[in-house]
Amino acid sequence: MAETLKRRIGLGLLTAYGVGVMVGAGIYVLVGAVAGSAGVWAPLSFLIAGLIAAPSALSYAELSTRIPKAAGEAAYVEQAFGLRWLALVIGFGIVVAGTISAAAVLRGGAGYLGGLVPLGQPVLIAVLGVFLIGVALIGVLESLAIAALFTVVELTGLILVIWAGLSAEPSLPWQAPVPVSITGLGIGAVLAFFAFIGFEDIVNMAEEVRNPTKTLPRAIILSLIVTSVIYALVSMAAVRAVAPFDLSHSTQPLVDVWRARTGGSAAFLSAIAVAAALNGVLAQIVMASRVLFGMGRDTAGLTLFAHTSARFGTPVTGTIVVGTAVIGAALALPVSALASVTSTVLLGVFVIINLALLRLKRVTPEAPFRVPTFVPLIGAVVAAGALVLSFVWGTL
Repeated sequence: MAETLKRRIGLGLLTAYGVGVMVGAGIYVLVGAVAGSAGVWAPLSFLIAGLIAAPSALSYAELSTRIPKAAGEAAYVEQAFGLRWLALVIGFGIVVAGTISAAAVLRGGAGYLGGLVPLGQPVLIAVLGVFLIGVALIGVLESLAIAALFTVVELTGLILVIWAGLSAEPSLPWQAPVPVSITGLGIGAVLAFFAFIGFEDIVNMAEEVRNPTKTLPRAIILSLIVTSVIYALVSMAAVRAVAPFDLSHSTQPLVDVWRARTGGSAAFLSAIAVAAALNGVLAQIVMASRVLFGMGRDTAGLTLFAHTSARFGTPVTGTIVVGTAVIGAALALPVSALASVTSTVLLGVFVIINLALLRLKRVTPEAPFRVPTFVPLIGAVVAAGALVLSFVWGTL
């Protein structure tokens, strides 16, 4: 059994991977939930979520060049604080977040597919999940090539949604918006933060990337910029064309946007939404299995995850375990609950990761890619604030 991963990924595929996992994880599934909380101010919630994510993304960009390893977050924490137990907690936190995120997207994708195929949601979740486990096992280049194809398809669909929403007859709430609710805006931002999940996944591909110290930070920054622009336009188009209340109660919110403009069939858009979901789930399974691989290589009790396939060069055990857990969570929990748990876990991780970079900067100032010291400081404060507010709003 081979014990190393193969370096086969360049900037283009890695950026497409980041964009694909973020877009697949968020906008097709969550725009309705965010609109339900923030109303026509949903685009502002997405903007706030992007601002919450940006400092942490820049911190990840520097850390990825300092320690370009699979199980990146665990490695960052261990090198910064010398606490193996904390590194394991962070590593497992990333695995859990990725698994739950993938489950939310898988459940949402099955909802769209249910409009095209006369099968129950549990059956569709199981079939799609098993298919994606198989793809992830074949190889990272093949997985990311398929993911890149899915990304092109889903972006095409979103461009059509933007056109439909911005050219449709404006909804009544858009024409006469109610005053912004700080609580609703905040809850919407916490939910929307889920849609930016993905940039942190990029660092866990480090051992399969060519020239990682240059490629990793560029891919992180590019994917975040592209995704932010897309989210702003899509959420604006959605709440302009369809009343937020209706969006929040729809299992296919972007399909409703298309129908508001054309009145015609949106079967093709449902198919694109399924492709987006497949992309998001595949990316998270690939990422989480690499985290388990990296942790297994450095932890005696986790060595079963430290082996790769001699034929495909992929971490087989981790892929199967993560994929199975994704299917189980998707069958058990609703999208909103899955998204909320994922956001909470990742906000906690981001606090620790930003503190780790602050510590490493003091010990070793030099790095292949550097951000100002105030960036991880702001990242830690913002992530901690959003984490506290998510608990406060969760009790309202």
